[in-house]
Amino acid sequence: MSRILITTDYLRPGDEADRHLRGHGHTTVHAPMTGRRDSEALVAALAGVDAALVAHEPLTAEVLARAPGLRAVVRTGVGYDSIDIAAAGALGITVSNLPGVNANAVAEYTLGLLLVAARGLVRSARGVAAGSWPREDGHELRGATLGLIGYGAAARAVVPLARAFGMDVLCTTGVPGTERTDPAVRFLPLPELLAAADYVSVHTALTDRTRGLLGASAFARMKPTAVLINTARGAIVDEPALAEAVRTGRIAGAALDVVCEEPLPADSPLRDVEGVLVYSHLAGQTAEARRAAGVAAAEEAVAALEGRPRFPVNTRFLRNR
Repeated sequence: MSRILITTDYLRPGDEADRHLRGHGHTTVHAPMTGRRDSEALVAALAGVDAALVAHEPLTAEVLARAPGLRAVVRTGVGYDSIDIAAAGALGITVSNLPGVNANAVAEYTLGLLLVAARGLVRSARGVAAGSWPREDGHELRGATLGLIGYGAAARAVVPLARAFGMDVLCTTGVPGTERTDPAVRFLPLPELLAAADYVSVHTALTDRTRGLLGASAFARMKPTAVLINTARGAIVDEPALAEAVRTGRIAGAALDVVCEEPLPADSPLRDVEGVLVYSHLAGQTAEARRAAGVAAAEEAVAALEGRPRFPVNTRFLRNR
């Protein structure tokens, strides 16, 4: 049967995903990769492999070309911008993702970031740790306006949570009008959303169209009291422009779970900017979401190797090998 590489660091030999793959007669090879992914190490790990379950490994055209046996790649999450899907398709490699697998985790985390920002919780904890006793006023979410950029599974899961806190919800999206059926959401063009929202939360995919979507001109449209939340992809935000906008008071602050380069480099413009909080890409990382992702990825790998992938993202590029 097939040999399947697993690089996602939270998947382990003997876990449910591993048992599912081996139960279908496949051999599993675990090579967990953390931090910055080295392309040569990835090429070495892909040697003799038929399929791979990956996290954010840079599966570039060059890396894929050096994996002649590879037939299927499954991203153990939603975003797949680290994979050259066109190059994969040209090589006959199916690429799949797991849409919605961590939507609940991301939605709850988004509300957590909103609460932290609204009540200044990090500032308070840091002050206590430093020996002071901060007592500055925060803000309530009730009555505030939340603007969602994107209307995928995670954004849709945010809506009822935000509404439960008494927030008004706006959304800008390219989703067809026939799918904009939630009466609790008001759909607006991006410029209008930016001008109206107290909190702007990013939930769209990283594409050529959305790369750098939120830059100086976007921040200029936002309220000076507004806060940016990003749990999607770092490159959607122009980081130098964001740092400048917060530093100069153009907007009030930002809570970022994702950045352009992870881990955050020492020379990042986001470092040491009062009002910018950077977290370590945790939005989808719950025990429940990880288990669901592992099992779903294993099932997708089996299906893809059998020629019936359920969630392929590069069908238009596929050629027979």
